[in-house]
Amino acid sequence: MTHEEIIESIKEQYTRDLRKQLVKSLLEHEKNKDQAAIRSGYQIMNQIFSYVLNKLGWTIADSADKWDSSPLDIMSAVFPKLETTQWFAQQQLQVKRGIELKMAEEAK
Repeated sequence: MTHEEIIESIKEQYTRDLRKQLVKSLLEHEKNKDQAAIRSGYQIMNQIFSYVLNKLGWTIADSADKWDSSPLDIMSAVFPKLETTQWFAQQQLQVKRGIELKMAEEAK
């Protein structure tokens, strides 16, 4: 699937208001440190993110030699202000760590 097709697919599944509300809720729960609600919101985001990764055929091994932020770019396009959440920052950090580990393995 192309990026546009993935974006449209997610938009068809989740209304604009629902997507905005999900990000708003995440931000609110992160601010209030409501762990149960954060876990619930993260679980939803992780499921959608897994769908994006699957449809792109994206793996850390394939993307280790160059930075490919396509999955997070798609998530940002679908969910307004998602990049301001801790969830988004954690995804960036996980990808960075994965790339560093892969690069270290290849250097051996």
